[in-house]
Amino acid sequence: MRFVPIVLTVLALLAAPARATYSIVARDPKTGELGVAVQSHWFSVGAIVTWAEGGVGVVATQANAEPGYGPRALALLRAGKSAREALDELLAKDPEREVRQVAIVDARGTVAAHTGKQTIAFAGHQTGAGYSAQANIMADAKVWPAMARAFESASGPLAERLLAALDAAQAAGGDIRGQQSAALLIVGPERSDEPWRSVRLNLRVDDSPRPLVELRRLYGIARAYNRANDGDALTAARKFPEAAAAYLDAARLAPDNDELQAWAAFAQAAAGHADEAAATMRKIFVSSPGWKALLPRLHASDSPGVPILQKKLGAR
Repeated sequence: MRFVPIVLTVLALLAAPARATYSIVARDPKTGELGVAVQSHWFSVGAIVTWAEGGVGVVATQANAEPGYGPRALALLRAGKSAREALDELLAKDPEREVRQVAIVDARGTVAAHTGKQTIAFAGHQTGAGYSAQANIMADAKVWPAMARAFESASGPLAERLLAALDAAQAAGGDIRGQQSAALLIVGPERSDEPWRSVRLNLRVDDSPRPLVELRRLYGIARAYNRANDGDALTAARKFPEAAAAYLDAARLAPDNDELQAWAAFAQAAAGHADEAAATMRKIFVSSPGWKALLPRLHASDSPGVPILQKKLGAR
């Protein structure tokens, strides 16, 4: 009878974990960066799906997710296995492989992906040069091809291409149950015994009605703070005009962030623009009064512009 498979499918949907997920793993051939981005109707998806190590590889493990695929795959890649060899070895040992969905890209850009035969429709994956897009419990089968097209046609840094793929997935219908969390993880090309040093971005939205919008907002803030880090390095090298330019870039990227505005002001003062810097600090004192109390506690070692502004604003 025709209603039997329909009933069984509905029961399977109700019994399965609510991990409607789409993700993409990729390597940037120009920079060697490795990255993974994901959105799911599940709380804190980044803690489950996303795994990466600089100079080693990147993994997405989803559907009836087994988080162990992440660290185990990276260990196999670290030992010299290819993405395909690592995935095949893990699947061979997993009696529940037909309810898994896993994708791996290694440091050479080799790709391997698996969508189990019992993952809940619509589910599938599409691989290309240095990437794999995969999804399960989708509104229809257009989602992962849309991700692939968006990634291939996008330009710019790897993070922005991955975000474009997520947006395309949602525009194509996305998760049948909606949205909840998202994550973006990027590591550099360098391999190290201290792998945390290669992490370029590790952004997570654990619970939100619009996780992709929030993820893009966090990405913008991360770009600003990365530029501020450039300013720190330039200040340490006593390249004050260049440091001021970096801090001002950071402040422009996050115009509502008083922290970045303040450090831009210190750099401006150190570069010889004390009047402009003081005007900026006076505005900050209004929006964030804590900075007025903090300024007298800072030292020249924090920024050479600090004593200049302390004197200019009578904060000593």
